[in-house]
Amino acid sequence: MMEEPRHSGQNPGQNPPEQSPGNGPEADRAMSRSDSSSGDDSLDGLSSPHCSSTPCCPLTPATPMTSRLSPRKRSTSQSKTEPPLLRTNKRTIYTAGRPPWYNVTGTSFKEAFVIGLCGGSASGKTTVANKIIEALDVPWVVLLSMDSFYKVLDKEEQELAAKNEYNFDHPDAFDFELLITVLRKLKKGKSIKVPVYDFNSHCRRKEWKTVYGANVVIFEGILAFANKELLKLLDMKVFVDTDSDIRLVRRLKRDISQRGRNISGIIKQYNTFVKPAFEQYIEPTVQLADIVVPRGGENFVALDLIVQHVHSQLEKREITVRSALASAHQGQPLPLTLSVLNSTPQVLGMHTIIRNRETSRDEFIFYSKRLMRLLIEHALSFLPLKSVSVETPQGGVYEGKRLGGKRITGVSILRAGETMEQALRAVCKDIRLGKILIQTNHDTGEPELHYLRLPRDISEDYVILMDSTVSTGAAALMAIRVLLDHDVPEEQIFLLSLLMAEMGVHSVAYAFPRVRIISTAVDKEVNESFHIVPGIGNFGDRYFGTDAPSDFCESDEGMDF
Repeated sequence: MMEEPRHSGQNPGQNPPEQSPGNGPEADRAMSRSDSSSGDDSLDGLSSPHCSSTPCCPLTPATPMTSRLSPRKRSTSQSKTEPPLLRTNKRTIYTAGRPPWYNVTGTSFKEAFVIGLCGGSASGKTTVANKIIEALDVPWVVLLSMDSFYKVLDKEEQELAAKNEYNFDHPDAFDFELLITVLRKLKKGKSIKVPVYDFNSHCRRKEWKTVYGANVVIFEGILAFANKELLKLLDMKVFVDTDSDIRLVRRLKRDISQRGRNISGIIKQYNTFVKPAFEQYIEPTVQLADIVVPRGGENFVALDLIVQHVHSQLEKREITVRSALASAHQGQPLPLTLSVLNSTPQVLGMHTIIRNRETSRDEFIFYSKRLMRLLIEHALSFLPLKSVSVETPQGGVYEGKRLGGKRITGVSILRAGETMEQALRAVCKDIRLGKILIQTNHDTGEPELHYLRLPRDISEDYVILMDSTVSTGAAALMAIRVLLDHDVPEEQIFLLSLLMAEMGVHSVAYAFPRVRIISTAVDKEVNESFHIVPGIGNFGDRYFGTDAPSDFCESDEGMDF
């Protein structure tokens, strides 16, 4: 998912954050409400704390309004996503998920709604952005700051900046090419990496932040309307109009108290660069705005109009996936991309045990693990291998095989898919693991993405995606779409499940025909509650010994979508 409580919306943010030099950009930009494909947070209470090798990605915003509007001191750019969540000392509970952003073909259908906020330095753009986020009260909102996209300064330019003689308010100071590329991908629902700009050294930090999963993107910057290609990406353009004297006073207070600068240097910089740049490049773009907001965050009438419009646009973009999957692909032959473990007497015997409602929990776990191991071993036979020669201890040469790709990564769909990780670790030494949390929205019946944590550079790997059961395939489709949004090639994804329904197999194969589907058994029917028949029951509850209410259904359980 971001990444990282008034709720809204990552990461997703696989990993998943980003202020401005004293001469042009305003105060701290906090990217709120979202997440990302890969975040810096971990799913406390659901998975182990993150480590440096496995970035995490909460996917929805989480900074209280009081803290977002408090005085900020920053030395790096701020672009990040934060999930709606509740925190305790030991746990993090995510409270809002991202609904489907793709159709039954698996194609991204719903682009993020992008709001562009433009205005002079210290005009209050960040305050307006935060108040819009607060009033929207929807999950998965990303605040992206233009400050993250300053160009890296060479030695001569750094010397000028140290003397307050470099113009940070000129269009040439920004990397518009990178900015447009990043915003375009974010609008299309893809995972993106945002640079973190260090205003002390005037260079980009080595670690970029991954942002993923936005329903709404709020992009703010002093030159947000200065580029024609950038304007094409904005669905709504808002200009924050604040009196120049007020803006100057705000800069004086900020630069003196937070940046240790003297009044004469601030005034010199303002008169030399800030004021002329505003008059030449920023003020004329007010004509491009759909809405002009005088007095910034204090103009509640204008803010209310903006929020109403965004809500109306989001309603038009709603997608229903689950019901469409349930009525599709009936009567068609099973796809060639499906491979089912041979029904040997041993396999049939284990299925008899785990399907039996009278089976004890200990036996259910034991025989489930045996089937998982067989399933993993079977799946590995489909990985590309290359021929190699090795010398034996006797001095002979053995002609063998070795994995043809770089590495294998396992990704489990929480919670029941996580039960397959032990079998994968037993077969694949030192394998990297990721996690995706998908749950049902009980009001809409649709799957929702709540959290993800994916290893870095997963796009280079063969990915084994694990879920205990697949019924309609809605959760599997969402998980595969997440991987594709992180640039994992479709043909490098292997979906593994102990039990699938034909409906789910067809749904996945129709949407993603190059994904390999592997299971130990496929049942023909799904009942009116979308449960597999004859099925296996709620796999997660039986495995973990929990009892869910009769109307409860997690995406990864035996009562799958």
